[in-house]
Parts: sequence; C-alpha cells; structure tokens
Amino acid sequence: MTPLLTTKGLSRNFGGLRAVDSVDFTLMPGEIRAVIGPNGAGKTTFASLVSGRIQPSSGMIVFDGADITGLPAYVRVRQGIAYTFQITSVFANLTAYDNVALPVQRTLSDGRSKGAVQAGVMAALERTGLADRAHMPAGQLSYGHQRLLEVAMGLALKPRLLILDEPTQGLADSEIDNFITLVREIAASATVLLIEHNMPVVMQLADRITVFNAGKILAEGTPEAIRENAAVQQAYLGTAP
Repeated sequence: MTPLLTTKGLSRNFGGLRAVDSVDFTLMPGEIRAVIGPNGAGKTTFASLVSGRIQPSSGMIVFDGADITGLPAYVRVRQGIAYTFQITSVFANLTAYDNVALPVQRTLSDGRSKGAVQAGVMAALERTGLADRAHMPAGQLSYGHQRLLEVAMGLALKPRLLILDEPTQGLADSEIDNFITLVREIAASATVLLIEHNMPVVMQLADRITVFNAGKILAEGTPEAIRENAAVQQAYLGTAP
C-alpha cells in the first residue's frame, strides 16, 4: 500500500531553535496515528508544516504521491488535508451552523444549493453532538463545544487526512467517550493524525504512536510498544526505565 503522507528530512527553524529536526515520517491510508511528546517537542510545528500553515526550512512533504512542500494551506485543503487548531479559531459571532456552512460550501459543485448546504452542515453537527446548538453563536458555546465545532468544520471539508491538535482539551469525561467513538467513525473514511496529551485517549485510539522529543522522532510503534519503551518513559511519561 502506498503511504498517504510522507515527510523526508523535514525541518523548521525559528531563529536558533530547531523546532522540527530532519523528521522522516510515514502515514498509511486509514490509519489513526497519534503524535505525543513533552511540551515544546515540535508536535504542533510538525502538524503546521503538514497542513501548510508554515513552510519548512528544509525537507519534503509528499501527499498521495505528490510533492506538496511548496503549496499554500488553502490548496492543501482542496487536496484533502483538514486541520483543527490547538487554540480554537471559530468565528465567535457566527452561529455554529454558519461556522460549518463555510467549509461545506467549499466541497459543493452543485451551485451551493441551500438544501445541499443544510444537509452537509447538519450531518457534521450531528456527528459531533452539536445539532441542538446549531443556532447558538459559537462564542457562547463552552470551550469544549467550541473544540467539537472545529472538528465539525474539519469534517465538513470531507478530508482524506484530518489533523486534530489537542482535540480533547476542555472536554468533559462523557464528551471524551463520545469523541473516541467519533474518531473511530471518521477513520472509516479518512486518515487521522491526532496530537494529544490525554494518554488514555491515545492508548485507546491509536493504531500507532509517534513520539517527538526536541524536534526529533524518539520512538514509533504500537501503543503497547510505546508504553513499554524505556526512552519514552524517561522523556515523556515521567517514569524511570
């Protein structure tokens, strides 16, 4: 099977700081891959490089066999890469419905008919449990529900790769259970790259885990292998090998 996403020697410098350092990474279609690591390890910078929000200092990004290294973020969205932000970026003064309608309209080729937009919006809101809040201003939603609204906006793009950056931050325990179910459903039709600090969520969801430390990949493997990896325990999980 051909990888959906590959990075080769991917690096990003911020002044004297090498936030991402020569990363070689491969993601297979249909996979749920978690990226973990301590604060400042380079996880969000890596996701931002893949999504096109920032450009690399060096290296290459290949998506579905095509070199996308120099493409801007909006072109990558059209090619099927959707990204939810670590810090919520919903339009606070628009309703939840209108927030989702914006990306839905990007996916339609039938003249943006009202019926097609409504169907796409409500499908995304129902999947994320927000259908009953469709007409609330996004700024009045709880922080956790704003996080879910961002996921709905990502789903509305019908992505082939959905990048979720700290999606469970601010969610209640009951919402986290629903989120785990949602991600498994998403993985039936899309590949998921999950940046997450909640280790129980990571261990339940991930097919494989990539551990970043100081801008480099420290380890990769199944949840079981990562849990038992002495270097990971020392660098991230806070326990001695």
